[in-house]
Amino acid sequence: MMTTLLQTHSATELSQMIRQHEITSLELVNELLDTIEKRNPKLNAVTSVWPEYARELATTFKDTGQPFAGVPILLKGLGQSLEGKPDTGSSKLLKDSIAPITNNFVHQVLEAGFIPVGETNAPEFGFKNITDSELYGNAHNPWNLDYFSGGSSGGTAAAISDNWLPIATASDGGGSIRIPASFSGVIGFKPTRGRVPVGPGEWRGWQGAAINFAIANNIQDIAATLDALSVVQLAAPFQVPLPQTPFAEIYEAPKNLTIAFSTESPVGTPVSEDAVNAVNEAVNFLESQGFNVEEVSAPVDGIKLMQSYYQMNAGETATMFDSMGLDDQIIKQNVEPLSWALGYAGRGVSAVDYSSSLTFWDNVGADMDEFNTKYDLYLTPTTAHTAPKIDEPLVSTENMKKLKHIEDYDAKEQLQIIWDQWLPALTLSPFTQLANISGQPGISLPTHISKNGLPLGIQFMARKGREDLLLSIGKLFESANKFKMLNSQN
Repeated sequence: MMTTLLQTHSATELSQMIRQHEITSLELVNELLDTIEKRNPKLNAVTSVWPEYARELATTFKDTGQPFAGVPILLKGLGQSLEGKPDTGSSKLLKDSIAPITNNFVHQVLEAGFIPVGETNAPEFGFKNITDSELYGNAHNPWNLDYFSGGSSGGTAAAISDNWLPIATASDGGGSIRIPASFSGVIGFKPTRGRVPVGPGEWRGWQGAAINFAIANNIQDIAATLDALSVVQLAAPFQVPLPQTPFAEIYEAPKNLTIAFSTESPVGTPVSEDAVNAVNEAVNFLESQGFNVEEVSAPVDGIKLMQSYYQMNAGETATMFDSMGLDDQIIKQNVEPLSWALGYAGRGVSAVDYSSSLTFWDNVGADMDEFNTKYDLYLTPTTAHTAPKIDEPLVSTENMKKLKHIEDYDAKEQLQIIWDQWLPALTLSPFTQLANISGQPGISLPTHISKNGLPLGIQFMARKGREDLLLSIGKLFESANKFKMLNSQN
């Protein structure tokens, strides 16, 4: 197979090559389109491509000093609307929906000089840690096609893992960047809440839990893209100051960092030997580099955290369906059982309970901020296990039946059903949701290959606004050749 420039260079390097007239933006766009045509049938990573749009942008691109001078990119096919392109939420309910506007995040991606070529696969409304929508089908893992690449940014992770391009956009409402990064052996980065653009419309994004950013195969592009997309957006409900020094210039990790680590599931579920080994390997490396590392868990009630998280999911889904103005039967017949059950259960969530959950979230954020006054970074496995097989059921037959008939139960029973159906999936990935609820930044690094030959990542979290620490620690692992990516194994 012929090697492309998108496979061998970072987006930062490709931008420089375009400026130096060593390559054109159109040639790179055509490279990516050709790769998608050849390789997408096995992965199902991309659900829509826009050749005419991308080629027109590339041909007419004007270099005004953008960070990425005409470099092609893929957008996540969920919550990243581009005017005139599909905006389906990966749901049959919205299968013919076209975005009427370009949202603020995608506007910033365009302002950065990226050229969108298409959009990537995701589960319906982003509710899962796998990508299996009835509308688009399964996204497969390049390491082994019998396994999922993860979710909800599963298509993005698959494309990056298979080395189609160096960076692509993603989003993360409970781990949806970091979980597929762990399952697929790439870098997944979630910025601080308020760091990158949101809106219009979805200003709060799951009450601030959801945030857009990217998955990549190198730290350089993560840092440069964070610089390019960071804004102070006064219209938004959450704010974070811009850094005094560009993220791309902050690479050497301070040696006086104190790092906490834990391999215990915050909800008491089993953690695989591979996940424990991944963290222990990282701890040994960090200690060899002179860092102070202590075993201690975050001061958070993990079960209450997830109960509040699912309550939020239910309430937000009910609001989403209500805003559509559709008959219940139309919704039920055209969405998947989990989406229907969440939306219906959300009707029974009282204002008192919802408000109390948000107060709890604020207190979690405050507790973690205090935790970070003693520990600069918090290290855990990204996921407790490697990617599940595509034919492995994550919902029992009994729970699936209850989801389909959620209206037959009272409000308390409905939330218990939601918990029960999600528990197998939560067992796979119990570590990521904390950063979404606290608003902290987090990064998944691809440092471990498990006994079954699949990757498993480690996660670092930092204090709000301290993405620089995550990037510097990521660069440390990268420079020491600790990353285990598929292209480096072939």
